Amino acid sequence: MIITSLENDRVKNLSKLKDKKYRDQSNMFLVEGEHLVIEADKAGIIEEIIVQEKYPTNYDYETIIVTEEVMKKISNLDNPPAIMALCKKFDNNTIKGNRIVLLDEIQDPGNLGTIIRSSLAFNVDTIVLSNCVDLYNPKVLRSTQGMFSHLNIVIKDTKETINYMKENNIKIYGTSVEGGVEIKSLSPEDKSNFCLIMGNEGKGLSKEILDLCDKKLYIKMNDQVESLNVGVACSIILYELV
Repeated sequence: MIITSLENDRVKNLSKLKDKKYRDQSNMFLVEGEHLVIEADKAGIIEEIIVQEKYPTNYDYETIIVTEEVMKKISNLDNPPAIMALCKKFDNNTIKGNRIVLLDEIQDPGNLGTIIRSSLAFNVDTIVLSNCVDLYNPKVLRSTQGMFSHLNIVIKDTKETINYMKENNIKIYGTSVEGGVEIKSLSPEDKSNFCLIMGNEGKGLSKEILDLCDKKLYIKMNDQVESLNVGVACSIILYELV
């Protein structure tokens, strides 16, 4: 059976997942396109598949077949894909490992996506989100290229996370141009475990948070550029740390 009506209840409910409020209420979200569906399948978080009619698929999940018009209603994209998946959110909220990235008020979906991909590339154990853009925002999911499903990502308060790091003897690093040390000066012991805190795109880290850090780091660069995009800066620091 092919769903053709835009007023179908199932279609309406799937379309509502564009809104964070409904993602939170249902504990579900959508991924769009074959690549993200493949990565979600690897992570075991798929509940059902939505495909356009005549699109070949061999996934072993309940499958909804819809018309192109219906897919447009459900999709967040101007050019909807032929396949998407309804997925359940991760329910883990435990910090694991001793290589941690703590993100404080990161608001740009592209920046969060970049940091997630770099964190996976450089063997980060856990990403902690504090007052950040929604992890399940469609733009975040696309910018991660599906890598969000292969990392331990939790949501916790910044100060609560810092207290956890201090209790577990994990070194805490913030980023600051003033009074910071160059990353290359860190010793192997300095890099053996860490919690790297990256702050908001516009205002960075507050003085209160910086005062709780064991060290403040900066990236040496020429005087023509005052600062780097937070996603780029985090990637460079992680490369140097690991």
